[in-house]
Amino acid sequence: MSGFTNLNSSVGYSQNSTPNGGAAPPYQNGPVQTYPAMYPPAGYYGAPPQQQGYSTIPGHAAPAPNKAPVTNNAHSANYYHNNHQQQQNHLPQHHVAPSPYSAPLSSAPPSQPYAALPSAAPPPTNAHYNQQPFQPHPPYATPGSYYGQQSYHPSSARQHPSLVPVTASGPGAPLYPIVSYPSAPGSSQYGTLSSSQSTSAPVGMPTQMVGAPLHQYSAAPPPSTTAVQPGYGVGPPGQTAPTVVNGQGSAAQNAVHQHYTQSHQASLSYDSYSGVPPGSGGADTDQPPSGTPSTSVHSSPGHHQGVQYGYVANSGASSASATTSGPAAAAAAAAAAAAPSSSSSDDDDEEEDEDEEAGGDTSSSTTGSASPVPNSYDSLEGGSYPDSMPPSNDMTNQAAPYGSYGYPSMQSAYQQGPASHTDASPSHDLYGQSGYQQYSQPFPNLSQLSAALGGLSGVPELEVEALRPVNLLQERNLLPPRPLEAPEPNVSSDLKKVNCSPQTFRCTLTSIPQTQALLNKARLPLGLLLHPFRDLQQLPVITSNTIVRCRSCRTYINPFVTFLDQRRWKCNLCYRVNDVPDEFMYNPVTRSYGEPHKRPEVQNATVEFIASSDYMLRPPQPAVYLFVLDVSHNAVEAGYLKYFCESLLENLTKLPGDVRTRVGFLTFDSTIHFYNLQEGLSQPQMLVVSDIDDVFIPSHDSLMVNLKESKELVKDLLTSLPEMFSQTRETHSALGPALQAAYKLMSPTGGRITVFQTQLPTLGVGALQAREDPNQRSSAKGVQHLGPATDFYKKLALDCSGQQIGVDLFLLSSQYADLASLACMSKYSAGSVFYYPSFHYIHNPAQLEKFQKDLERYLTRKIGFEAVMRIRCTKGLSIHTFHGNFFVRSTDLLSLANVNPDSAFAVQMSVEDSLADSSLACFQAALLYTSSRGKRRIRVHTLCLPVVNQLSDVYAGADVQAITCLLANMAIDRSVSSSLSDARDALVNAVVDLVSAYKSNVSNLQQSGLVVPASMRLFPLYILALLKQKALRTGTSTRLDERVFAMCEFKTQPLQQLMRLVHPDLYRLDNMSDQGALHLNDTVVPQPHLLHLSAERLSRDGAFLMDCSNVFYLWIGKCCNEMFIRDVLGCPNYASIPPNMSHIPELETPLSERVRAFLDWLQDNRAFSCTIHVVKDDASAKATLFQHLVEDQSEVASSYRDFLQHIQQQISK
Repeated sequence: MSGFTNLNSSVGYSQNSTPNGGAAPPYQNGPVQTYPAMYPPAGYYGAPPQQQGYSTIPGHAAPAPNKAPVTNNAHSANYYHNNHQQQQNHLPQHHVAPSPYSAPLSSAPPSQPYAALPSAAPPPTNAHYNQQPFQPHPPYATPGSYYGQQSYHPSSARQHPSLVPVTASGPGAPLYPIVSYPSAPGSSQYGTLSSSQSTSAPVGMPTQMVGAPLHQYSAAPPPSTTAVQPGYGVGPPGQTAPTVVNGQGSAAQNAVHQHYTQSHQASLSYDSYSGVPPGSGGADTDQPPSGTPSTSVHSSPGHHQGVQYGYVANSGASSASATTSGPAAAAAAAAAAAAPSSSSSDDDDEEEDEDEEAGGDTSSSTTGSASPVPNSYDSLEGGSYPDSMPPSNDMTNQAAPYGSYGYPSMQSAYQQGPASHTDASPSHDLYGQSGYQQYSQPFPNLSQLSAALGGLSGVPELEVEALRPVNLLQERNLLPPRPLEAPEPNVSSDLKKVNCSPQTFRCTLTSIPQTQALLNKARLPLGLLLHPFRDLQQLPVITSNTIVRCRSCRTYINPFVTFLDQRRWKCNLCYRVNDVPDEFMYNPVTRSYGEPHKRPEVQNATVEFIASSDYMLRPPQPAVYLFVLDVSHNAVEAGYLKYFCESLLENLTKLPGDVRTRVGFLTFDSTIHFYNLQEGLSQPQMLVVSDIDDVFIPSHDSLMVNLKESKELVKDLLTSLPEMFSQTRETHSALGPALQAAYKLMSPTGGRITVFQTQLPTLGVGALQAREDPNQRSSAKGVQHLGPATDFYKKLALDCSGQQIGVDLFLLSSQYADLASLACMSKYSAGSVFYYPSFHYIHNPAQLEKFQKDLERYLTRKIGFEAVMRIRCTKGLSIHTFHGNFFVRSTDLLSLANVNPDSAFAVQMSVEDSLADSSLACFQAALLYTSSRGKRRIRVHTLCLPVVNQLSDVYAGADVQAITCLLANMAIDRSVSSSLSDARDALVNAVVDLVSAYKSNVSNLQQSGLVVPASMRLFPLYILALLKQKALRTGTSTRLDERVFAMCEFKTQPLQQLMRLVHPDLYRLDNMSDQGALHLNDTVVPQPHLLHLSAERLSRDGAFLMDCSNVFYLWIGKCCNEMFIRDVLGCPNYASIPPNMSHIPELETPLSERVRAFLDWLQDNRAFSCTIHVVKDDASAKATLFQHLVEDQSEVASSYRDFLQHIQQQISK
């Protein structure tokens, strides 16, 4: 959170102490506001209980000095327009148009994380969805929150709404604040606030460089001077922190043995409605109840004086709009002291599928004692301990690190000196494979670990190859024979065994530069790509009373910590020395005592903890699914409804959940139809609400029903739905009102809304107009309307996120439907978007097949509810931008109402402080979620990489695929916030920068040509492929919705899928041999070599397979061997191959078995099944295949050879 404050800047916050002991609220905006204290014992946002309101000064965040402000990628042009203009009015006059790589001027304030928004969004309100100056009218009777009815007090225009206490639901019930998610600075929850922002032309705005690089380089950062913001809430006075980590203050728990289990079962209902693991550090310090500061104060990872990789891109929500909001109303409600409940008797049955994933037997244990439950997310996953924490018996060892790292001991929360970097940035090892061999080195210390690295400048064989200079103009065959693997970090073999899997956690540079100056010199972006919830074959699941975490930065113990002896361990992120709790001395695997370094948490880079009640803010939510179905004439004509109903009927019993699972259905055209499915009815009842301007819920208790109790009624409804609307003539679509109704239905519990839409919404709120001009589809100039036309869908998504509701969208449309606007409902609620252009159940059988397969995967895949994810990293590194679908709650905390195994995230980072004192850099990602079975779990991934001080080592460890994916995310943001041409120029400049930097600093070769290190030899090819991809191409006819969907995929797909979208894999199938084949379960899987994507690699006498991630093309040459056609396709000759063949028949011929084994093997590595198209040499479909041959010239795009010539010209200018 500190990224929004700046002690040295004239436009930051006032640093005077505030009346409440320094706990000023996090970044607020506009007129002076006051917040009444919400909790009797402790103030909201961690303030002490005094009754003074918090007052603030309208603050303005300073923009990054070295680039023009670029609005957040996911918003329409005017959404943050005022903010950026206002921000520019405060720019010092000497900031005009600096060069992209210049150092920031000394007086420049630090660059801000996220979209440098002037200040926080207004406090949450329940105003109406409208565009008028803020005049709140209750939009509808808010359903009672989980623990009590919300009350609402309108406030007058131009005045920020204040938090009001909720009416308690019963005598003695605690008070909870109404909290919902704000949208953007300057706008209320549902409408625009008339705040003090200027709309006049900006003063002194730097000109945006044409083709300015996506990542801009600045000199090494000045010392951090960020004020430390107070944390979110704390518990009542005298309460110790949740999970006392070091065994201090948890005597009752110390004697209980920990059970290490491969299952996901525990005896507690361990899930809260929203919560983060206690103390996940970072910006959020918990203020102790007395108003004195807590023992250690954390600064946020977010002051970014260092490299700003990119105008700010944060596809989730801007951090400013994120940080003002507290936990959701439902989530904020926590029982004052929730004792653990014992497990239900049918736990074993409930956990069956999860046990299979964990790969082991089941056992469970109960938590010994439960401390009072904290009242906000940040106090759960983040924050330090209150003062009541017993002093460490180890202070002698801590003195040195504390002095050198600037951890204040007892100062007020607003430090007047440099802020500490305890949690300088969250770490990213999302999920490592657990199937690693055990790491049994006894108590390694830091010097041993450094020695184990083998001296980083000693160059091993792999590095020699990675650094071999490659002249791209001379070497033609650059592709490896098999798809590229992630480079292995240059660490010791012991560390390699336990490091996180690259499929879960990848860094763009597997050797971390020691300083920002070295990173700038390399001209490569530093960032992480995460796939945190992916399906795993093995996952160690740990049930324990004590989850061991660093007392200072709240890092979870992991394989890369150092045991000084049996009783003390040193944190690998902040270097604090911690005590080993007694319980941790016992190893449940070997059943031995006194070997803490052999416990599963320290043997696996990916583990999952069963969380105790300390990690809950409310009882675990059940799995709740609401299906919102378009039944207009357009939808009936497309014919999706029948197939949806069939698929859901088939998979009803496979929906993730337990006996508490609830479902509901809502259909809409120009009116909204609800379905009463209450147990005991003879048939479902349809209830129609025709007043779409004031939507209400006709019945509160019978529309979302228990699936087990009402299963027969649900089946009846699904059987009859397609027929009910088969004769409809209703052409309108009231999607907005239907979503408002869905939000009201789901608010009490949270869950997942699945929306099926087939056309442009035309009625009620959220109605849209056709914006696409078909004549401009192939324009080589700018592409318009990549951002949303209205902020209705974003605001709705933020409301949903606040109530732990995720929204997924299936768009099945043959016409323009403004996906740029509609996708916001999923983007900000951590949902998914599926798009089927030209969907028709008869005319487009391939799309129908894909829809059916996708739907089956969607309905049955794992799901996590009310999740939050925090990424921590070694002190000195800092995170400044996130990419993906989520809501950013604070600088390093992502709110994920739903989390699914198919979504990935990316983050950009910078080196804030020199890493000279450490030989290793570590990243840790912690995902706290509620399983579909109602268990609260924490999945932790830790990645360890070497720190290097030589440019050659940085290049040797460069991960070209991860770099390409991160740049793709940044380019998508740039194309929305600035322009498509600007994004394309920036990508070309990234190649120019790399070649220039390598030539001038490393290669020492005076030869002409384009010379790059071998590790980056594919970089220009990948960038060219990216420029020809649907999301970023120009000149080729591209429907706007298809372009926007391609952009959505870039922001959410895991790296492997993304790389196949950018640069498909091409293989020749008709001459496959057994050389190098895999032998899997009595099946021989051939491994044909990769071919370059050029027509010259195709021959008329062959058969070629192109793998484009979500579709396979099998191209059959005119003169292809008839034996192949007969044995694989089952056709006598080339002429008899049907034109629209979309499957490979199962023939009992050796060749057919080989081809199908290879296709199945490719398919096994991805979640969604691919369709296959057999393409004949003379078919019109050939054009679709040939557009993926990225090395060839097309009508509007250059060939790979011409692209290299262009790069050379740019360099020699």
